[in-house]
Amino acid sequence: MYAIVEIAGHQFKVEKDQRVFVNRLQTEEGKKVSFDNVLLVADGDKVTVGAPAIDGAQVGAKVLKHLKGDKVIVFKKKRRKGYRVKNGHRQSLTEIVIESIAASGAKKAAKVENEGAKKAAPAKAKAETAAPKAKPAAKKAEATQDLSKLTVAELKEMAKAKGVEGISSMKKADLIAALS
Repeated sequence: MYAIVEIAGHQFKVEKDQRVFVNRLQTEEGKKVSFDNVLLVADGDKVTVGAPAIDGAQVGAKVLKHLKGDKVIVFKKKRRKGYRVKNGHRQSLTEIVIESIAASGAKKAAKVENEGAKKAAPAKAKAETAAPKAKPAAKKAEATQDLSKLTVAELKEMAKAKGVEGISSMKKADLIAALS
């Protein structure tokens, strides 16, 4: 079983118990980390490809140590001009070992955190039902707001709600004109 996962801005093909050198992670040595931006998981003949990432897939790893990579020498020279510049660089790296690859069901911990938020949501719903007169005032304020300050995405959402056709090719000025 292997997975292609995005770690610190780079994509890696990883397997269980593999050691990988990635760009420096802000995690202490010995701590466990998990990466949920899994792009592909292959288990034998079964291959799952995300669009762009697989929901619920997760790769678990443990940080072994922080280190610096090999020195890279950058030398610039312009002939016959007396221009020579020598520069060196050592990349900060983190060595991790892949401990687990979960193809699905890995986001259950996040759902547990959201349950606390769901308990607070009914209280908000009760407050909204207690004051139904506030909603028409909000709609009037929305109708009189300055459309030029909104983003194109917000304008397109408003146009979809009003049933305006052909919004995918409209520019911002055209959307404002259609909504006013």
